[in-house]
Amino acid sequence: MIKVGEHITLDILGVMQVYSPASLKEIVYKIAETAEVKILDITQHEFKPHGFTMIALLAESHMSLHTFPDKNVISFDFFTCGNISPSVAVDIFEKEIEHERIVVKQFERSSMSLSSVFLMSPASLYEDVYNTPGQKKYYVVNEVIDTFVSKKDQFIEILDLEEFGRALFIDNEIQVAENDEHLYSSTMVSLATTLNLNNSSAAIIGGGDGGVARECLYKGFDSIDWFELDSEVVEACKKHFTKIGNIPPSAQVAFLYHRSVNTHVTESNLINCIWGDAFESIKSIEDSKYDKIFIDLLQDQTCIDLIIRNMKNLKRILKLDGVITVQVGSQDYEPEQVNKWLDVLSETFGNVKSENVFIPSFGCNWNFASSILK
Repeated sequence: MIKVGEHITLDILGVMQVYSPASLKEIVYKIAETAEVKILDITQHEFKPHGFTMIALLAESHMSLHTFPDKNVISFDFFTCGNISPSVAVDIFEKEIEHERIVVKQFERSSMSLSSVFLMSPASLYEDVYNTPGQKKYYVVNEVIDTFVSKKDQFIEILDLEEFGRALFIDNEIQVAENDEHLYSSTMVSLATTLNLNNSSAAIIGGGDGGVARECLYKGFDSIDWFELDSEVVEACKKHFTKIGNIPPSAQVAFLYHRSVNTHVTESNLINCIWGDAFESIKSIEDSKYDKIFIDLLQDQTCIDLIIRNMKNLKRILKLDGVITVQVGSQDYEPEQVNKWLDVLSETFGNVKSENVFIPSFGCNWNFASSILK
């Protein structure tokens, strides 16, 4: 691959104030100074009744800026072959412009054959975290629905994907997509319920999109304690995903919840939402409370270590013959981590049953593991 530079585009949305060409020119100079690039010339043109375009010719390529006051948008792009990433512009606009949010798209200008994709479609590309140097995968993004950093320091993105519908990304990794979420949640819950038919009470740790909670309601659990660290993730999913956490008004569901319209799982009187650190919260749960425990957290080493440290408490709150089920990641991509999860469950409970399902939006098989407390 021959790399010639880096390119970033910013669409600054919700700009309620009209900024003058002079004030925005100052911002362009600040960006140039921070990025250590040299401005050779700046050309601008004002439109009537409002709006203007500004182009900065650089010794290291260019910057351009366009204002759309009627749409409350400022669009900016910066291509440079310099040594400092053009992403430094993001922090400067964050400080200098009053706005609601910024949509950032960043990519390398190189000999890789991606330019045709950009020419053919107005959508943008989002790189999969499981890419390797020799094999690249990208999601085609039709629209950025929402982006924010939660109070728990998680970077949340709700994106409308061309192939998979609306999807949740946390810290740049896809968590769930509307079009195939049912494969994930139904496999996880079904694995547990086939091992033990007693579905009186359940605990869910994680699973902020609400899919596992929905499947538990379908399986007829009498009570569900849902432990979730980040309430903002749940609220974002409740707002933007109409297919995942909502319970349709079927006759059975209407009888259970006494409702005749779509109901979100958080509004069910069978679900008790407990916000905060789940492993602190379960310390106050009585012994042998749950028939099923579902752990729907990330499968990285940090989470594995967290589960290991709290396994004693998890066993304590699980009933005899109760089932604990964990999503353990992908054997296709990270077999060592999957095997580590299986070892942890085997050492603690002495029996493990695993199952996998191919999830198209993940691009691989995803693994789940269950153990029975004997």
